[in-house]
Amino acid sequence: MEENKKVLESFIPIAKSTAKMFGRNCEVVIHDLTNPQASVMFTVNNHVTGRKIGQSFDHLVKTVLLSQDFKEDYLAGYTFVTEDKRTIRSSTSLIRDSKQNVIGAFCINFDVEGLNQMQQFMNTFFSTQVVVQENVEKSEAAIENVEGIVDQLIQQIIQNSVHPVMKRHEKIELIRFMDEKGIFLMKGSVEKVAALLGISKVTVYSYLDEIKNKSN
Repeated sequence: MEENKKVLESFIPIAKSTAKMFGRNCEVVIHDLTNPQASVMFTVNNHVTGRKIGQSFDHLVKTVLLSQDFKEDYLAGYTFVTEDKRTIRSSTSLIRDSKQNVIGAFCINFDVEGLNQMQQFMNTFFSTQVVVQENVEKSEAAIENVEGIVDQLIQQIIQNSVHPVMKRHEKIELIRFMDEKGIFLMKGSVEKVAALLGISKVTVYSYLDEIKNKSN
């Protein structure tokens, strides 16, 4: 929708200023989650992770939404490792429309490899104290929020792909995509996908088994 596009584009100046402030090691990515299969709509300093316009999201469900620390529509300070073994420290904030539907995500990825090397050097001179925090269970409202976001993703992914003469292999590829993105880690997602595709949940599980066997 044109309205959603304008909302997402309004974050572009913030993306540019953030990247400018923190330098070339800071990548900023804006995702259009109304188009999950090709959600990346804008990037700055994309040499940090290699994100390209037209790619899909990677860490949204598995790392962000399912994190115990995800609340108030953002997760800050999580890390992941690139294929060339660099550590990236990231923050993701969701973007909602006027009806409070999630339509996008604003992601900051910072290459901290140089800082890690410096810290390792400093650790030879200073002792560090590790503070262990107990996991705090998510509130019922937070769980419902995450479930609602994943439901929206499921509906949008299927809406973008389903057609009246959809073949079996197309359904399998669609389920493969959702599996790779962590959709099925959410309780009840198999049933929801099955209902929207007009197949049984047993069929979804059989497709997932087939996908798993082919990847082994």
